[in-house]
Amino acid sequence: MTLSFISPDIVGALTPLPVLIPLLAAAATLVLGRRTWAQRWITLAALTALVVVSLLLLFLADRDGTTAVQVGGWDSPIGITLVVDRLSALMLVVSSIVLLAVMAYAIGQGISDGSDEQPVSIFLPTYLALAAGISNAFLAGDLFNLFVGFEILLAASFVLLTIGASADRVRAGVSYVMVSVVSSLIFLVGIALAYAATGTLNLADMALRMDDVPAGTRTAIFAVLLVAFGIKAAVFPLSAWLPDSYPTAPAPVTAVFAGLLTKVGVYAIIRAHTLLFPQGELDSVLLIAGLLTMIVGILGAIAQSDIKRLLSFTLVSHIGYMIFGIALSTMAGLSGAIYYVAHHILVQTTLFLVVGLIERQAGSASLRRLGGLAAASPILAVVFLIPALNLGGIPPFSGFIGKVALLQAGAADASVLAWILVAGGTITSLLTLYVVARVWTKAFWRARADAPEGALADVSPSALLDESARDIQFEDRADVGRIPPMMLIPTVALVAVGLALTIFAGPLIKISDRAAADLQDRSVYIHSVLGGLNDGTGGPNDGSAVGESEAPR
Repeated sequence: MTLSFISPDIVGALTPLPVLIPLLAAAATLVLGRRTWAQRWITLAALTALVVVSLLLLFLADRDGTTAVQVGGWDSPIGITLVVDRLSALMLVVSSIVLLAVMAYAIGQGISDGSDEQPVSIFLPTYLALAAGISNAFLAGDLFNLFVGFEILLAASFVLLTIGASADRVRAGVSYVMVSVVSSLIFLVGIALAYAATGTLNLADMALRMDDVPAGTRTAIFAVLLVAFGIKAAVFPLSAWLPDSYPTAPAPVTAVFAGLLTKVGVYAIIRAHTLLFPQGELDSVLLIAGLLTMIVGILGAIAQSDIKRLLSFTLVSHIGYMIFGIALSTMAGLSGAIYYVAHHILVQTTLFLVVGLIERQAGSASLRRLGGLAAASPILAVVFLIPALNLGGIPPFSGFIGKVALLQAGAADASVLAWILVAGGTITSLLTLYVVARVWTKAFWRARADAPEGALADVSPSALLDESARDIQFEDRADVGRIPPMMLIPTVALVAVGLALTIFAGPLIKISDRAAADLQDRSVYIHSVLGGLNDGTGGPNDGSAVGESEAPR
């Protein structure tokens, strides 16, 4: 079934919806602030619609090529441009699936814990605003609109990070906001420099004009933007903020942050590198940064005893694989990076959700207190083991497929630095497997009595502050040992989607290849946005879909 009855003209109507649907739903949930169930149903319906729209956009982008849509009646390169190509559509699909699954998990947790633990009237509209910011960043066709997407993310993420207002969350939230504000200021400086050099903020128009900018100036602009995007993507040495910020948040918030927010930064690096700065002046710097991100991140993970912090360091480490693929500046490298981004969003989100289930089951996420989980909850053991092996790159999982694609691209490059990255990527993969195996053996396989602090696993964090309460037993904790089905089902669903990346790896790799081909041939993007303006023939002027271009298949 090819769905050939779907007209290409529908793209113009669908493109703004990934931003509009969450924003309108956020407004509706604010109006219905005292009707919790109505808020929840509106949120789930909006995110489900987002998944459907994103799938349609991916189908149409893969079938018909890149399409640009002008918002507000102003033609490019002046107006606000939203661009749907294979890369942005794929990112929309993966992010919308994750957003829906995490929301279902959060609702399950909220129903179990009550609104005191998770203030629904604040959480749901803020989460929807976060979804709108992510979609806006993926669709943005100009630098300032990309900046707006990042700022929506910043505002929403600060609220989500500090929900509950505990001292640790507020402290982490303040640190996160300070780092994000610095990143935003650097991004603004980059935007100002790019505008001063080219006289435009439209990415397609800037790509044409940037070719006439002196090489030194162009490299300086790229370096500034890389610092801004590198902070958001947690690329070493700009990643120190992440392990201290994410673990303090509630499990759903940590999961969506870990899975998506850093990948928005990676997406921005891909877009800037391939469209604006394809000359490759800073590829060696990116390769070195990718190598250090892999190694430093995974060494940090080895040193952790808390599973949340451990996963936060593996998150940093595996960003290095994506930077590796981008810096190779080849179609094979970009294709591998795109596939690996999709894989990592799903797997990393799943693992953080599983950690929330572990805390629910055992009362702690510390390896010093955990043990016997495989016997206590076999389904929890399976739900952890599959994404853990996937993250470790065990064949035939998608993690193995993505890493092999990147390592093959590095070997094909055959430069000394690329071979060093191949070796570093292999070592990082082995160390990742060691890290997840350590979690498995200590948390799931050994007896809890053998854990150094096993007797404390059942004690609530607040109770641990009271020395007299440290003998609280398992039966005194009503929330421990009971995993709500509405928390388990979304987690299992994400595990299944992660497995689908393996089962359908062939078609997905082909989509990644075509997306990489689009990125390598800048004329696809430029012609779609500017039409014939770049060659003097004039372009469409209908105020909606500016143009379409078919990339090589």
